[in-house]
Amino acid sequence: MPSLIGSDIAANYLKNGKSQSGVGKEFIVSIARTTANGGVTDAVINDVVAYLTMPHGTGDGVTQSDHAFTVGGVGTATGAELTNTTADELVYLRMQGTGDFTVGTAAAGMSGALTNVTVAKVCIFEPAR
Repeated sequence: MPSLIGSDIAANYLKNGKSQSGVGKEFIVSIARTTANGGVTDAVINDVVAYLTMPHGTGDGVTQSDHAFTVGGVGTATGAELTNTTADELVYLRMQGTGDFTVGTAAAGMSGALTNVTVAKVCIFEPAR
């Protein structure tokens, strides 16, 4: 085998770079609601998921429109089971798809029965360009 000393392989050994598994974009999205406001229950999760998995936006081809995503996972920061009680104040979703979505407007897109829910993008994974 030829020597790798001085090669690009050696220069990049154990270095990290932006990468993604090839399923389009992946987002980690948080859903937060204090126990005083009822916590993150199944109803809250289902409402947020219904909003984020349906296409919406202007679709005019000029401005960035929201695109439908698929839920790749639901979990908690500690790995604890979801209790579906007022004990859950923070739940995470792993969303997969293409395009983009605006989670800041998720509360407006939800059923309206839920209040004091905060949805935020925590992390974005996308293919390297």
